Amino acid sequence: QVHLVESGGGLVQAGDSLTLSCTASGLTFGNYFVGWFRQAPGKERETVSAISWTGSRTYYANSVKGRFTISRDNVKNTLYLQMTSLKPEDTAVYYCAASKTMTGPYDYWGQGTQVTVSS
Repeated sequence: QVHLVESGGGLVQAGDSLTLSCTASGLTFGNYFVGWFRQAPGKERETVSAISWTGSRTYYANSVKGRFTISRDNVKNTLYLQMTSLKPEDTAVYYCAASKTMTGPYDYWGQGTQVTVSS
């Protein structure tokens, strides 16, 4: 059974940094394209960032470009999202997900971790 477990969320102040982790089990992690998504109350889920199987290709939403960094460790089966210069508008539940292909769909999802940025 596949599990994706996010951790590292919390309450921070604007301008602070936070690193999210997503640990995968039950799948060959290196065979999956993985990404971070977020959903704020009353808003649609949006793609934050994604990374290819070996980490050679990355994608960032314009709203986080230059502030967030995605990375992965295929030995540890873990995906990371380093978030800096956090803004109140970054407040959301952050989810990690895994897909067999770069174009999706994403087959497996974590339960989410809350990130709250106070002004």
